[in-house]
Amino acid sequence: MMPALSRWFRRARQEGAAWIDIPALQRRLAAGGAPVLVDVREPEEYGAPPGHLPGAINIPLATVAGRAQELAARAQPIVVVCKTDRRSAKAASELVAAGLRDVAVLRGGTDGWHQQGLPLE
Repeated sequence: MMPALSRWFRRARQEGAAWIDIPALQRRLAAGGAPVLVDVREPEEYGAPPGHLPGAINIPLATVAGRAQELAARAQPIVVVCKTDRRSAKAASELVAAGLRDVAVLRGGTDGWHQQGLPLE
């Protein structure tokens, strides 16, 4: 893992899932070596306006624990996203409990992203 990403997720290794704010995620996405963005909303929410974060994959909350190994196999940091941040916090806890590290929750979720005027797909 790149040292910058390792520092970004240091808290995740020490205490469980970390939290990341929208500007910090934007910087990480712009810098390359981007994390896997996991949107844990239901498929109909994921596809409905205003949309989802660019590049996010949809893994509904009810299926997150069962797909933990699939996410671990990617060997990339993970940022979990939902509409606000409640479901994503629960999903991140499940991933950490399944043994994944470098897991963060996007503070404010897609609502916060959209409120800042950032593009959604």
